Amino acid sequence: MRAPRLKAVPLRLLGALLLGAASVLAYAPLGWFPLIWLVLCGWFGLLGACATVREGARVGAAFGFGMFIAGVSWVYVSLSVFGGMPAPMAGLATFLFCAVLAIFPAIVGALFVRFSPAAWLPRALFFAALWVLAEWLRGWVLTGFPWLAIGYSQTPPSPLAGFAPVLGVYGVSLVCALLAALIYEVFKRWLSAKSCPVPGRLSWLRWCPALPLLSVALLVAAGALLRDVLWVEPQGEPVSVALLQGNIPQDLKWRPEKFSDSLLTYYRLAQAHPAQLTVLPETALPAFLDQVPREYLDELKKLAVRQKGDLLFGIALGDAESGGQRYANGAVSIGTSAQQRYSKSHLVPFGEFIPTGFAWFLSMAHIPMSDFTPGAAKQPPLNIAGQKVAVNICYEDAFGEEIIRALPEATLLVNLSNVAWFGDSLAPAQHLQIARMRALESGRMMLRATNTGMTAIIRVDGAVQAVLPPFTRDALVGEVRGYTGTTPFVRWGNWPVISFALLLVALLSRRKA
Repeated sequence: MRAPRLKAVPLRLLGALLLGAASVLAYAPLGWFPLIWLVLCGWFGLLGACATVREGARVGAAFGFGMFIAGVSWVYVSLSVFGGMPAPMAGLATFLFCAVLAIFPAIVGALFVRFSPAAWLPRALFFAALWVLAEWLRGWVLTGFPWLAIGYSQTPPSPLAGFAPVLGVYGVSLVCALLAALIYEVFKRWLSAKSCPVPGRLSWLRWCPALPLLSVALLVAAGALLRDVLWVEPQGEPVSVALLQGNIPQDLKWRPEKFSDSLLTYYRLAQAHPAQLTVLPETALPAFLDQVPREYLDELKKLAVRQKGDLLFGIALGDAESGGQRYANGAVSIGTSAQQRYSKSHLVPFGEFIPTGFAWFLSMAHIPMSDFTPGAAKQPPLNIAGQKVAVNICYEDAFGEEIIRALPEATLLVNLSNVAWFGDSLAPAQHLQIARMRALESGRMMLRATNTGMTAIIRVDGAVQAVLPPFTRDALVGEVRGYTGTTPFVRWGNWPVISFALLLVALLSRRKA
C-alpha cells in the first residue's frame, strides 16, 4: 500500500505547481478571469487529498511557487538587464524571492489540512478565509508585496468586480476563493451521484450538487448586481488631460549626456498636446529639482498657464540641509495654481531603499537613486486644474488602504510610474490591472502617466477609457471628470473583510475533531 501513496505525492506536487503557473493566465494581459476559479478549485481538491500537515504545506508551497515564478519573473529583468546584477545572481535572487512568497500559500495548505471542518460549506468558508488572510499578510509583512492577489484577476468584465467598491481587493479575493471551493463541491457531488451504487431518491439527495451550485449562482449574481450600483457622482465640468509617455530607454535615462534629450522630449510632447492637466511620469526629469534649468521649468509653466491649467511631473526632491544625503521620489506641480509637491511614502525594498543588513546588494546591482527617504504617510491632495488630485507614485497604487487615505477629499487619482525597469514583460499589464482595481475601490478616475507603458485613463467602473501602446513616444489626450462621494471600502478599508476572515478561522477550525 505504500507504493501508490509515494507515487501520488510527487504527482500532487507537480499538479499544484502547474496549477499555480496556470493561474497567471487569469490576470492581465490575457485576463481569462474564470480560470482562477478553476485553478483554485483544482488546488482545493489537491489539498483535500493530503493526509498530513507536512504534505499540505508542500502542496501549498508548490502552488505558490508556480504562481510567482510565472507571474513575477520580471524581477529578474529589473535585476539583471537594467540593474546590472550578474545573470546567475539575478536568477538566484528571483528564485529565492518567489520561494519566500510561496511560504504564504504553504501556510494556507498546512492549516487547511490540519484544521478544516468536514461539512462542505464551513470547509469552503475556511479555505477562503485562510487564503485571504495569507494574501493580506503578504501585502503587509516586510513592507508588503500584494502583487497577484487573486482579486486583481476579477476586474471588469468579471461579475465579481461589483464587490470591489464594497469589500476591496481582499474581499474580492475572499469571494473568488469561496466560489472556487463551491465549484469543487459541485463537481464532487455530481461525480459522486453518478458513481453511487445505491439508486433512489435518498442517494440523490445526499449527493445533490444543487446547494453548492445555488451558492455559486448567488455569489456571481450578487457581484453582477453590485456592478450597477452608483456609489459616487461626478463633480464640475470635464477636464482635458494629456498624459505624456516619453519612452526613454531605462539604460539611457540616467546618463548625463542624455539629460537634455529627456527635457526636450517632454517639452515637445507637452507643447504638441495642450491640456488643462498635463502629467509626466515618475522621475520624468532625471535629476534633482534644483538641477533642472530654471528657464526650462518656466517654459513648462507657460505651456500650462496658456491652458489655464497645471502640469505635474515626477522628479527627485533633494534636501539641501542634509548635503544631498536625503532625497525623495516626488512629484511637483507648476502652472496656474501655486506650486505643490508630493513625496512618495511607500518605497520599494531594494529598488528605492536598502533594508538593514543588505548594503552588499548595492555592490551587485547598480540602481540609480536607490536610497530614497519616505514622505509622510498622509499627504493632502494637490489642488490643481480645478481638481483635488491624490498623487501616488509607482507601485504605491498596489496598496488600496493607503490610496484611500486621501479620500473622500480627493476627486481624482493620478499615478506616475516608470515600469521601464521590467522591459517587455507581464509587469506593465499587471500594474494597469492593479490601477483598475484602485479606481473601482475608490470610486475615482485614475490617470496613469508612465515612461514606457501602460499610460492610461481608467473610469470609476474600472474600465479602461483609453490606453497608449507600450514602447511608443506619444501623449494620451482625453477628458476626465472629478468625482465625489464615498464607497463602502473608502469608509471602512480592509478591516471588515480581515476581521470576518479571522472570525471564520477561529470559529470553523474548532469543528474538526
